[in-house]
Amino acid sequence: MADLATEAPHPAAEPGAPVDPADWTCPAPLRDQPVVVMGHGGGGALSAELVEQVFAPAYGNPTLAALADSAVLDLGGARLAFSTDSYVVRPLFFPGGSLGDLAVNGTVNDLAMSGARPAYLSTAFILEEGVELAVVARVARAVGEAARAAGVTVATGDTKVVESGHGDGVYVTTAGVGVVPDGVDIRPQRARPGDAVIVSGPIGLHGVAIMSVREGLEFGVEIASDTAPLGDLVAAMLAVTKDIHVLRDPTRGGLGASLNEIARASGTGVRLRERAVPVPDEVANACGFLGLDPLYVANEGRLVAFVPPEQAEAVLAAMRAHPHGAGATLIGECVADHPGMVVVATGLGGTRVLDLPLGEQLPRIC
Repeated sequence: MADLATEAPHPAAEPGAPVDPADWTCPAPLRDQPVVVMGHGGGGALSAELVEQVFAPAYGNPTLAALADSAVLDLGGARLAFSTDSYVVRPLFFPGGSLGDLAVNGTVNDLAMSGARPAYLSTAFILEEGVELAVVARVARAVGEAARAAGVTVATGDTKVVESGHGDGVYVTTAGVGVVPDGVDIRPQRARPGDAVIVSGPIGLHGVAIMSVREGLEFGVEIASDTAPLGDLVAAMLAVTKDIHVLRDPTRGGLGASLNEIARASGTGVRLRERAVPVPDEVANACGFLGLDPLYVANEGRLVAFVPPEQAEAVLAAMRAHPHGAGATLIGECVADHPGMVVVATGLGGTRVLDLPLGEQLPRIC
């Protein structure tokens, strides 16, 4: 539901212009900010406040109140998952993917986080006057290829054009529906003390990949986005047990934001083991250089799962047997202590609180 938040354009650096690290971090605005700021679109506390204080009261219904990645609806005897998302990434094409991939995979994954088998998508393109048709065609081809790879059909769509200077090339909004199998009840409120917390693979790759090409940075190795459809991975997990309590894809705000949202929704605590979290060396090095926390860096092809402890090893094995879960790792557990909070056991034997970020470290990453 945080995806309702919108983001304003972030000016790209001119080729050869000096790079100012201050431009990479969204400023921490006042909480009583009377206008929309970039932090409202970052997936953190400001995004949550925007949804809770503006959109939820305006729409006011119990279906929306769950604030999950997708809504689960009973319609004509079927249980359907329904989700929508907008994509405004800059640049449009980056190592490992493109705006078109994100527009499909992001919505497919939101459906999968309810346990649904994604089936159909709609697409809406907002085009800025003056954008090259070859660029639009390239994005459209990427949408089609990603949809086929994810096993979904783009069934309908829309196109609008805005005047030059009133857009940012190409924006894409997708909505999707999928079928939730009988006996599956996956939502953040179901986290329970004792649950194993599993992440499906290395984190932080998408955010660092976007930043590296947008800012013209080099870290000695090309870092590619992890964007991928996760529907088949979730199906493999559900084949082991339908009693998976929570699934979440840690996109904007990263793993840290997702875990905080789950902890708050369920009223339980989460304890992570810092050294167990799979952070690739190239991500750790880039974040260390830039002063970023990889736990807050966005992902586009990862999920975090809360699984009953007696099922954890079997679910891990099923995940590791799938290409998109080969790096699955047990990183912590759900606890009765410190309800609504996430704490991290550090490698030095201490403990720190992992709070919900205010905004986003890296704007315009999805």
